Amino acid sequence: MKKSLVALAALAVAGVASAQSSVTLFGVVDASISHYSVKSEFYSTNPFAVPSLIEPVGIKRSQTALANSGYNSSRIGFRGTEDLGGGLAASFWLEAPLSNDSGAGGIGSFARRSTVSLSGGFGEIRLGRDYTPTFWNDTVFDPFGTNGVGTNLISVINSNLAIARSAASGGALNGGLSGGTDSYVRTSNSIGYFLPPNLGGFYGQVQYALHENVKSSGAFDSPSTRGKYVGGRFGYANGPLDVAVAYGQSTTGDVSTATATTEEKIKSLNLGASYDFGPAKLFGEVSRVKDDFKNTTNGALAGIPFATSFNDSDKYTGALVGVTVPVGAGLIRASYGRVKYKNDLGNTFTPLFTFNNFDSTANKLALGYVHNLSKRTALYATVSRTRIKDGQNNPSVMGATAGGSPTYLSTGTYAPRSATGYDFGIRHAF
Repeated sequence: MKKSLVALAALAVAGVASAQSSVTLFGVVDASISHYSVKSEFYSTNPFAVPSLIEPVGIKRSQTALANSGYNSSRIGFRGTEDLGGGLAASFWLEAPLSNDSGAGGIGSFARRSTVSLSGGFGEIRLGRDYTPTFWNDTVFDPFGTNGVGTNLISVINSNLAIARSAASGGALNGGLSGGTDSYVRTSNSIGYFLPPNLGGFYGQVQYALHENVKSSGAFDSPSTRGKYVGGRFGYANGPLDVAVAYGQSTTGDVSTATATTEEKIKSLNLGASYDFGPAKLFGEVSRVKDDFKNTTNGALAGIPFATSFNDSDKYTGALVGVTVPVGAGLIRASYGRVKYKNDLGNTFTPLFTFNNFDSTANKLALGYVHNLSKRTALYATVSRTRIKDGQNNPSVMGATAGGSPTYLSTGTYAPRSATGYDFGIRHAF
């Protein structure tokens, strides 16, 4: 049960709790025994290449761990609201991740959410670190809630893409508080607006994150917008039906000099829905993500007689179907996801004797069961299986399974082909 603890909250928020209408301490502690395995095979862009005599054709890597967050994300937080009168309210939310398997994390970093907001009949204006609009669809319309080995494939691959592209373009965005997935799962430095809840079932939000890069007066180079995020989500929820569409655009790279301009943006569009029939609740989502890269060279300043331009737009098209079925005190969960990667070679030159089709496809099937011992405590079990077809050019993104699966050998000669994972755990909320 969530408890209002004025004395503890006063200590946590520097003695201002006396001005609050309510302050709540809340959290989740989730632990599991989990196992992950990945099988990788030898590959080469040369169709005639074969592994050396000392190089195995395939490699399997596995790991068994006492993990956390297999059902719900482990966390601890404080939230509070002050009634300002006239329908206005001020609120704060400070939420920190917990690694309860090792004791790491805690209130030293409110990386999950740290916001202050003002709400009223006009809606809510929220400032700080928060979820992005597009991630909301990925998690709300996933029977596994983007936790554990059952996490839907759309979310897994989008997370990998965010990590890979931010690392390739200069390091983690927004301080790297989400392990490289910032501007996919969450974004810092954001200004958000939420519609009021009394619109007959319609809801929505828009969000803009400042890049906070320094502008220099008189500098020849243009200021970078790397780290900027803009997005929105609009939906309708009434009775058993919930449907929402979301779009987000994250600038992961932006470098401008006298001789060249380089820009990279990840553009996400998704549509999700769920319908509760009573005996079963159905989930579905379709998603399209584009990784747009542009490079333009100023020929005159670069010392060449003409300007050059390189444009590349890789695409990730995903789909998810899922179901939850209540059974007494328990809940059966299942989902199937598929993501197809379409590689855009742009205007690059591909040698004759080289694989020139780097497209790949990943499929994932997940099945789980949750048994509720009470409203706050549950036992759970989940198993998942992922298969990857092709993908020689993009193993760091497409070669994925959820949870803490071991890193496969991505040395340029191996690519993942299948992954299996399971979680057996307990979740307690307070």
